Amino acid sequence: MKFPDDINDPSKQDHMTTDIQRRRFLLGTGAFTGLAMAGCATPTSRTDIFDAHCHIIDTRYPIIANQGYTPPSFPLEDYQQQTRPLGVTAGAIVSGSFHGNDQTYLRALLPRLGPRWVGVTQVAADIPDAEIASLAAIGVRALRFNLFRGSIDSVDDIVSLANRAHAGGKWHAEIYADAAALRPHVTKLSKLPQIVIDHMGMTEAGLPVVLDLVDAGARIKVTGFGRVSMNIPKAIERIAARNPDALMFGTDLPSTRAKRPFEPADITLLRNVLGTQLAGKALWSNAVSLYRPTV
Repeated sequence: MKFPDDINDPSKQDHMTTDIQRRRFLLGTGAFTGLAMAGCATPTSRTDIFDAHCHIIDTRYPIIANQGYTPPSFPLEDYQQQTRPLGVTAGAIVSGSFHGNDQTYLRALLPRLGPRWVGVTQVAADIPDAEIASLAAIGVRALRFNLFRGSIDSVDDIVSLANRAHAGGKWHAEIYADAAALRPHVTKLSKLPQIVIDHMGMTEAGLPVVLDLVDAGARIKVTGFGRVSMNIPKAIERIAARNPDALMFGTDLPSTRAKRPFEPADITLLRNVLGTQLAGKALWSNAVSLYRPTV
């Protein structure tokens, strides 16, 4: 994927950052000042990072091919080796398409990681309510719908299962899709108790839909810079202007099928666009408030 010039040209990044700061000042009672009044400018002493989107691929547990693709192993130890130096101390382990509906790896992994970590799983539509409650008890906090890889045929099915999962386990719904394809379904999705959109909605064409969902209370994962097709800095800025509480950073490690893997510079980019205070929300407090780990 060819990234926008804003990302690849440091001089343009500097200009972009200065422009954002100027607009924050000039807006006065506008977007960014309003955000600060809402509490986004509250300083935080934390330098920790909550990784809101990562995968662990442990071949001791079932791994299935999806669309002919089987991912390489990426065990917990490899993940921790990459992320500990970055300050990642908590996060959400997300079931990928290659996990199918298997729960054994989360049942083994979450107790090892401890209460600062939670799970995002995939389940069959006929999952018993008791199983939802059992998974919630070990730290599963959300149900993922992978529309990008094609697992749910009907948005009505999503709404029905998401509502049942929220009732039985207080799970929210996470949707992996080109957000442009969700345009006809914004009204239905907006009525769910809580939704999260993965990877900023994937495409530039989907950004208006993402912003509509943010207005309805959706959270947005600032993840997968190597797999999206959009002007990333401008997308981050526009989402933050709508609601600074919506953004949640994730590494997307091990970046399966992405055109480039996660890089530590992705965190630097986020901080440059948002500034210290808003970045602190995206890197920590926004996700902690949603996923409710014990920290």
